[in-house]
Amino acid sequence: MPSRAATQAAPLRTALAGGLAALALCAGATGASAATATATAAKTLLIAGAGDGHGVGMSQDGADGFAEHGWSSQQILAHYYTGTTIGQAPAGTVVRVLIGSAVHRIPLERYVRGVVSAEVPSEWPAAALQAQAIASRTYALTAHAGGSKFDVYADTRSQVYRGAAAETPQTNAAVAATAGQIVIYAGAPAITYFFADSGGMTEDVQNAWPGSEPQPWLRGVSDPYDTGAQAHWKLSLSFATAAARLRGLIKGTFRGIEVLGRGYSPRILTAAILGTTGNTRISGDELAARLGLQDTWAYFSVRSGAGPVKPEPDHSGRSPAPATAPAPVATPAGHQGGSAAPGATASAAQSAAGAAAAAAGGTLAG
Repeated sequence: MPSRAATQAAPLRTALAGGLAALALCAGATGASAATATATAAKTLLIAGAGDGHGVGMSQDGADGFAEHGWSSQQILAHYYTGTTIGQAPAGTVVRVLIGSAVHRIPLERYVRGVVSAEVPSEWPAAALQAQAIASRTYALTAHAGGSKFDVYADTRSQVYRGAAAETPQTNAAVAATAGQIVIYAGAPAITYFFADSGGMTEDVQNAWPGSEPQPWLRGVSDPYDTGAQAHWKLSLSFATAAARLRGLIKGTFRGIEVLGRGYSPRILTAAILGTTGNTRISGDELAARLGLQDTWAYFSVRSGAGPVKPEPDHSGRSPAPATAPAPVATPAGHQGGSAAPGATASAAQSAAGAAAAAAGGTLAG
């Protein structure tokens, strides 16, 4: 393909020859562009992740696992909410629930019956259902989703409430067995976020929702018995699809993703979108939302065509093996294992710290 300099060095060429040269240049440029596009299109972003939800507080699948191993509801809650104990809710408490456009005033125990049956499967062990009942009751007392107007939404912006129609004998028994019980820290109700599946570790609240104040009972812990369906997952995206989802963040042509930092668990705190003309910093939450991930616990690799898989840059120093969970913990002495019954729908947490937590979704809120 003649270069621009070579073309200018032949002034005696005819106009036809010059035109043919120009056509050759265009064809060459188009071919190079097409080759670049084809190479990019042939690349695949491979994502290996763990968990489902925001990662703060109690993992519902993990609670089920602990119950299966003989832990009582109180022991389960003490594990997920560090340093807490069990107290009693004020008598006569009423929860203001926004259902549609109307606020309904519902007695606390009746409200909790309509939540537990919506949040977790009734087939789970009794201890897991009881832990959910206590966490949901406490959350209702500590949530202020609507300020002075109402306490909680009836959906995943707070915790899911479906009323009497969703109640089951097992979940109602769990609510009755824990009547009035709430989680307290230093003598006050402790907001009890929960979510679907931890993948093996929970996360510090300030890492999950930047700007939130650290809370001593909302610290990351190991979750060795979380073996739910979403504990470990994989996702493949073509570079073209990934680039489309990251539109507006890519400088030049999309080159991949670089992890800059992770939290107590391997959940991503910050990452960089790599482009041919520069990089763009992004939070783990936004990255997960853009790519459609169910959790920020994710590791990235790239495959070019049928070539080998190459891990993306990761400066967190954390192992790229999300399937490796902490070693199982011993059953506490004097456990009071339950029999059959709790359930499991992830709730979206509504943070007391503000809208950032409310938007995070997960559980302990629907």
